[in-house]
Amino acid sequence: MHRPLLFHIVVSGALIAAPRVALAQRGQGARFELSFPAAAGRTLTGRAYVVVSREETPEPRLQAGGLSRSAPFFGVDVKGLAPGGTATLDSRAAGYPLRSLDALPAGDYWVQAVFNVYTEFHRADGHTLWLHQDQWEGQQWNRSPGNLVSTPRSVYIDPRAGGVIRLTLDHALPPIALPPDTKWVKHIKIQSTLLTAFWGHPMFLGATVLLPSAYDDHPSERYPVIYEQGHFTLAPPFGFDPDGHPETSEQAARRRQFTEREPGYEFAQSWMRDSFPRVIAITLQHPTPYYDDSYAVNSANDGPYGDAIMQELIPYLEQRFRIIAQPYARILVGGSTGGWEALALQIYHPDFFGGTWGLYPDPVDFRRYQLSDVYADTNAFVVARSAWIASEVPAERGPDGMPTITMRQESQQEDALGTRGRSGEQLEAWEAVFGPVGADGYPVPLWDKRTGHMDHAVAGYMRDHGYDLRAYLQDHWSTIGAPLRGKIHVVVGDMDSYYLNLACYLLQDYLDGTTAPHYDGAFTYGHPLKPHGWQPWTNAEFVRMAFDTVLAHAPAGASR
Repeated sequence: MHRPLLFHIVVSGALIAAPRVALAQRGQGARFELSFPAAAGRTLTGRAYVVVSREETPEPRLQAGGLSRSAPFFGVDVKGLAPGGTATLDSRAAGYPLRSLDALPAGDYWVQAVFNVYTEFHRADGHTLWLHQDQWEGQQWNRSPGNLVSTPRSVYIDPRAGGVIRLTLDHALPPIALPPDTKWVKHIKIQSTLLTAFWGHPMFLGATVLLPSAYDDHPSERYPVIYEQGHFTLAPPFGFDPDGHPETSEQAARRRQFTEREPGYEFAQSWMRDSFPRVIAITLQHPTPYYDDSYAVNSANDGPYGDAIMQELIPYLEQRFRIIAQPYARILVGGSTGGWEALALQIYHPDFFGGTWGLYPDPVDFRRYQLSDVYADTNAFVVARSAWIASEVPAERGPDGMPTITMRQESQQEDALGTRGRSGEQLEAWEAVFGPVGADGYPVPLWDKRTGHMDHAVAGYMRDHGYDLRAYLQDHWSTIGAPLRGKIHVVVGDMDSYYLNLACYLLQDYLDGTTAPHYDGAFTYGHPLKPHGWQPWTNAEFVRMAFDTVLAHAPAGASR
């Protein structure tokens, strides 16, 4: 979410002072000039960033990119930069949280440049695109292997006085160190035929598999499976960590204010007991050129990820790891992005899975796309209260309800991170999954990232193509209701940090009214003041609950 370039040349970085008055008179502000050595031997296309921080550590690049906490950074697109050439970032570069380099207060800063390298894709739909090819890091521009960075440097910057700061992209970030396999945990990575054909470039799927106690001692036994969905990670399912440290009573008390989910060490102690239910738990990895996760569905922009997961990855895993390949033995769970995926996989494949727990899912009814109604609202940034008063739309809040970030600010962040849907962040990830392909081959924005103007044609496409889960259920209940009966479970806090509980209320309103059959599932709300990430049971308790569900629906004489 690039193969490393094997060179390392000493950085050249300096503030070249010019007569400050003359620069100010010409209207020239400070600017950065970025270059990379001729010895690199290749031409680069991608996104160049400069991060500016008052703190030396961690490296400035590792302080940037977050929503509520980010050192100022600025970005520009770069096409065909030859070795020894120069890319310039000045007041015209998009920035976050400052909109422009001109807004930076004069002072001493640590600065660092990053070049997010793009790959050219010749897609099967006829479009040629430049995007960042994930290097198994989960679309993280400031950590991705092969991306170029400069050595951090201390400089004085005064945008009003002007000056040039030259930075050399002198080294490439190293490959990801893959975790080793153990008795308990196995890592899988396979090339997808379907996705490779769509993207015209080798594309991969992966999984991290957590095996039950005594798995190797019973070579003929098969096991139920829990597919845990979420953002890209190479960590084991449920945070399994037998080498961690026990939680202190003080830590447990603080944690339980927000969730019953236990740390990985405590979960591992339960999982490794001989008396614990013997199931296989698997997390899936499916990063795209737009985001760290595909949302496990087919889409016009991302390609056939749903088919690749269902037809390639899951069959491979179920054969490789002695999984009971029957609907009653397949359980889904996930949180946030994974919560939406856990629900979508069950809803789109009602006969394939035996039950789903969608925890604090991304919007399941686009009448509450966080706070916006994308079908009716004309602007994502403001809501008009009267002819004279308009309110900013929040994007995030704390457990006390205090807004922390607005939709305007989140859109600004993504605008600074990339153009044409290439920010690698949440809003544009949804547009890549849910929305149409534009004439240029890139996703069509749901709203303008600088003005907030809502495109209702895009919203209609999203609904008509089945990504609004409530609308999809409503349109298809007569055929999918029966196989979904008793399988849908939604869990969310009443003070979800991203207002995701609001869409869950609307989904429940619809499902509570279903007939022939009634959905017979459950919605569980955490209160008071339970934020994003809340769940009412430990992971070990969830595994026991999922195992009981498998036993309750297993046919007579089935393997248990």
